[in-house]
Amino acid sequence: MSHAAAPVRSRRPAGLITAVLAITGTLVALQQTLVVPLLPEVPKLLHTTETNGSWLVTATLLTSAVATPIVSRCADMFGKRKMMLISLATMIVGSLIGALGHQLWQVILGRSLQGFAAALVPVGISIMRDELPREKVGGAVALMSATLGIGAAIGLPLSGYIYAHFDWHALFWVSLVAAIVMFLAIVLVVPESAVRTHGRFDVVGALLLSSALICFLLAVSKGGDWGWGSRTTLGLFVAAVVIAAAWVPWELRTVGPMVDLRTAARPPILLTNIASVFVGLSMFVNLVSTTQLLQMPKITGYGHGLSVLDAGLCVLPAGLMMVVLSPVTATITKRWGGKYSLLLGGLVLGLSYVLRVYLTGSVFQIALGAAITSAGTAIAYAAMPSIIMANAPISETAAANGFNALLRAVGTSTSSAMVAAILSTVAINVGGIDLPRLEAFHYIYWVAAAAGLVAALVAFFIPSSRREDDPQETHSGRDVVVHGHVRDGSGRPARNAVVTLLTDSGEKVDWSRAEADGSYSLVLPGPGVYQRITNADGYHPRAELVSIDAAGEYAVELGTRFRLEGTVRLDGHPVDGALVTITTPLGEVEETGHTQADGSFSLRLDVTGRHVVSVIDPATSASSARHVVVLGAVDPLTVDLVRRPSDPAPTVDA
Repeated sequence: MSHAAAPVRSRRPAGLITAVLAITGTLVALQQTLVVPLLPEVPKLLHTTETNGSWLVTATLLTSAVATPIVSRCADMFGKRKMMLISLATMIVGSLIGALGHQLWQVILGRSLQGFAAALVPVGISIMRDELPREKVGGAVALMSATLGIGAAIGLPLSGYIYAHFDWHALFWVSLVAAIVMFLAIVLVVPESAVRTHGRFDVVGALLLSSALICFLLAVSKGGDWGWGSRTTLGLFVAAVVIAAAWVPWELRTVGPMVDLRTAARPPILLTNIASVFVGLSMFVNLVSTTQLLQMPKITGYGHGLSVLDAGLCVLPAGLMMVVLSPVTATITKRWGGKYSLLLGGLVLGLSYVLRVYLTGSVFQIALGAAITSAGTAIAYAAMPSIIMANAPISETAAANGFNALLRAVGTSTSSAMVAAILSTVAINVGGIDLPRLEAFHYIYWVAAAAGLVAALVAFFIPSSRREDDPQETHSGRDVVVHGHVRDGSGRPARNAVVTLLTDSGEKVDWSRAEADGSYSLVLPGPGVYQRITNADGYHPRAELVSIDAAGEYAVELGTRFRLEGTVRLDGHPVDGALVTITTPLGEVEETGHTQADGSFSLRLDVTGRHVVSVIDPATSASSARHVVVLGAVDPLTVDLVRRPSDPAPTVDA
């Protein structure tokens, strides 16, 4: 068996890599607020309606949601640096189209292409795990996570200033120049990761997921314009559910799924993803409601009448708060673990909004409330990637973080729709114009507070992990990627087998779930002797010491399948042709068979756990049933059939 040489990790300065990736993440967040100051003027500038003009935001939202899981999955398969460059190149093209465009469809197309940059954050976090020294990963991930809030906070005053002093096309020219600079910086500074996962790209899964996301997010973002009860909105929601119902079983059966749902169903990842929806909802309220509250005219009795630029400057400290807190949040995560960091972040988010209900009397109070909310966001956002990376296979960290980012986007989209619905419903008429009442902002803050507290509650139930505070616990600086196939004694693939690798002292290194064809991939911190534990439902597990000296193919052979064997008797004599059935406690049939002339039977067990074994003799109607708990090898059963006088005698067709 030949193996390639182990890749040696780049020695580029960790601080420089972190800075480039973090600035790139900030550039991503800037795209979300790039055209916000432009929206009120779009109907006049592009000769269209206000509803059509809102597509400048909706188009970016949709492409971001679609691109994030696809680009993240491709990053794991084809190279993280390569996919970052492709995403930035797409953003460059989009910015150029927007800068040169003079018609609505051209600007919408440009904004759509800009949305592909959304995947840069989860992919960048994955690169940090692969390329930075262990002690630097926590702080770098916290900073990268904070860029989402930093960019959003900087984006409003920056775009407001540019639009106030230059032609609106300057917004796209600035985005174009920034994207080109970061493209060159990544080429020069960020190395390509050697960590890859094998397999083929799941085209069907990508199409199904993208279709479901487009239907759902389109209904959420445009439901207010079309009417929440309209046939279009309801039809899109129904289509999203139907497509998702087709996507889930496809992902469970296919080789190399777009999203590994079995891994996503692991309690730490599942609960973190659920919490991320509520964190995203709560966080986004801070962005969309704070500036609106500051811009409300004074005639409302509570507004402060600030301009877009001044309102953006007031929320700038909230964004800078996330920068300041990034090393603090990394320390919190390292000391207490990602679970408790996420719990703390959710609590701060929830309580900050309760406080904000009462902090609306002055500009300072509103800015202070926004800063406290940003502190909770910083803590929560830094915790989630740490939990994900600690519990997902190392070769799938980009895809796992991408799916988590996608769910946060679902939360932010829902938040935007909720805020718009409440502000338009709880309104007063001032000078012939409908404006939100102060109570509308109070209701929004109560909803955001509930979302933050729900996130904290969900985080409380996340199982603690030894690696949760340090996703690089065994990193030594020279990653070795190994792969292979798990097969049984007859050479058949052991589907959904789990291969776990530990050091010879028992520290967990990585794990992988085998695909339908038995293939798996693992990432090691370097050559050496490791414990390899392989387990699959229906097979005897296998544990062994293996010496791995280089990247390459390492096959695993499991033992024999579990079988349930025994003998069926009636009145002390063996029964020939009795029907033996194994079912689950819920009644699902697992295996059936008939006894031999000597009364023996042997049936395959696909899963361990509790089973019901029933036997019936068609010739006499004698029967028997019992519960059997299978956790390993089972001693042969002896089943004695029982005659029941009340049973009708069997009939035989002539």
